[in-house]
Amino acid sequence: MAAVTPEPVTRLIEAFAQLPGIGPKTASRLTFYLLRRPAEQAEALADALRDLKQTIVFCSTCYNITEKSPCTVCRDEGRDRSIICVVEEPLDVLAIDRTGEYRGLYHVLHGSISPVEGIGPDELRINELVGRIKDAGLQSAPVHEVLLATNPNLEGEATAMYLARLIQPLGVRVTRLARGLPVGGDLEYADAVTLSRALEGRREM
Repeated sequence: MAAVTPEPVTRLIEAFAQLPGIGPKTASRLTFYLLRRPAEQAEALADALRDLKQTIVFCSTCYNITEKSPCTVCRDEGRDRSIICVVEEPLDVLAIDRTGEYRGLYHVLHGSISPVEGIGPDELRINELVGRIKDAGLQSAPVHEVLLATNPNLEGEATAMYLARLIQPLGVRVTRLARGLPVGGDLEYADAVTLSRALEGRREM
């Protein structure tokens, strides 16, 4: 019996369904929405996806996403180079930076420690962070504080504790975002006021 849905439509539905937070029904709605729209809109989406993969790289210093490495934050001489804010994902950099309360540098781990998902310290950019702190200590602008801004959930807390144990012996102050953030939430969904208060009330680990 012949398939009811053409193969290209099925492929796109399956591709959308692989994205986080998108189930089969939403994937189908998105696909049929694009089918109804002018060809230029679908082509613009395809071009944007292609450019995303071809032009975006990870910063060689902080591992945030950028078009040019080092990224604009790492190149900014006006930033306070004595403090590094450690986050899980690039979206967290955007969330914290838009508060305007933080003017230091960043380090993106690209995840958190999660034994259930098979993610250990070696899968994250932790060794690069430690190396960065040590290298800065040999230069004229040593790191005096590492602000751990991992998410306030089980995995984020485990990651923060692991990092604190690694960094404290280096003689660097280790702080954690204050509890202005809801436990179990993600930084990217926090509003600017909540994040500002959390930054202002950070504490020693």
